[in-house]
Amino acid sequence: MKANQFDVVVAGGGMIGAACALALAQKRFRVALVDRHVPHPVNKNDAMELRVSALSRASERLLRNLGAWDAIAAVRVSPYCEMHVWDATGEGSVHFDAADIDEPCLGHIVENRVIQSALWERLGTQADADVFAPSAVTQATPDETGIDVLLEDGTRLRAGLLVAADGAASPLRARFGIQVSAANYDQQGIVSVIRTERPHAKIARQRFLPTGPLAFLPLADGSISIVWSADDAEAARLMALTDTEFCAALTAASEGVLGKITECGKRGAFPLRRQHAETYVASRAVMVGDAAHVVHPLAGQGANLGFLDAAALAETLADARDAGSDFGQSRVLRRYERWRRGDNTATLWTMDVFHRLFNNDNPMLSGLRNFGFSVFDRTGPVKRSIMRQAMGLRGDLPRLAR
Repeated sequence: MKANQFDVVVAGGGMIGAACALALAQKRFRVALVDRHVPHPVNKNDAMELRVSALSRASERLLRNLGAWDAIAAVRVSPYCEMHVWDATGEGSVHFDAADIDEPCLGHIVENRVIQSALWERLGTQADADVFAPSAVTQATPDETGIDVLLEDGTRLRAGLLVAADGAASPLRARFGIQVSAANYDQQGIVSVIRTERPHAKIARQRFLPTGPLAFLPLADGSISIVWSADDAEAARLMALTDTEFCAALTAASEGVLGKITECGKRGAFPLRRQHAETYVASRAVMVGDAAHVVHPLAGQGANLGFLDAAALAETLADARDAGSDFGQSRVLRRYERWRRGDNTATLWTMDVFHRLFNNDNPMLSGLRNFGFSVFDRTGPVKRSIMRQAMGLRGDLPRLAR
């Protein structure tokens, strides 16, 4: 095979793109990963990163099967065993406990850069994987047998398929002419790492406020990663507060569930929106992760959906190749799209409904929410079934996630 000829080019080396490239390389595809940045190695003494993901058990299994989990765990992972959800406008609440379904934990909170770094490290051990970074795809020209890819430094690659894993603003999606259905939530997600008066006890907590949900995600060193979704005006006010004022506001917003907020690190904010590509497939190209779909972070499912995309695509392509088919043809790529689109759509709209149901202080809806919480918390079999589904313990899972 020629030096710059590949089976698959993956554009975007974030968590999902790197997982996709690694999964393909382990299935004996010759893969090129292209990204604008080379991630820095992370060690356990580094400061905690603001952006974290709540990994489901399915995502954990996928990362184990890719050989990346040990490197992630060697830096830091933060298991959470329980989750407590309650509404600010009433008494309704729901409690989830991993012990109820005989599992050691509900999932893990892990920094995005720790996951990415471990995947890149593992990718470097694969004979069938080449990395082109820092660089970016500037042109992609498909034909009947493959796709020609031009990088910004003039390098030309030839492949049977191009995978767009280049994020929510995906330049490749725009280049393919794929439209998205989208809605801005007119909210910002404020993130920070905080410390509290009382220990978090490995319990994730979420309080639904009229201006948006506040999530406390427990970290292994005793600190807590917060995601505070707030209307734009409220978010601007919160970001302008001093650290002391922000800690006081956070204590009040959390009802002092862990006592006073004693310390907060630097804050960041990002806009929240719903977005779904009208199709995941173009000529000799396919999309995964945020390039295909973006969901509200209130249930922390964005990364988990993306990892399942990567695993499903790798499995679909490998099955087609092993059956003697051209894995880059649209009819093969449509199998992947059919597999993943239903799950992604269901999650996207469920989060949208939850956002609209909880993001208001209408007395009638408040009463309905609190009644629903109270009833749901007492429906043992239903609650356990939903827990297993959310954790990735059931459903039409790719082999890598089983």
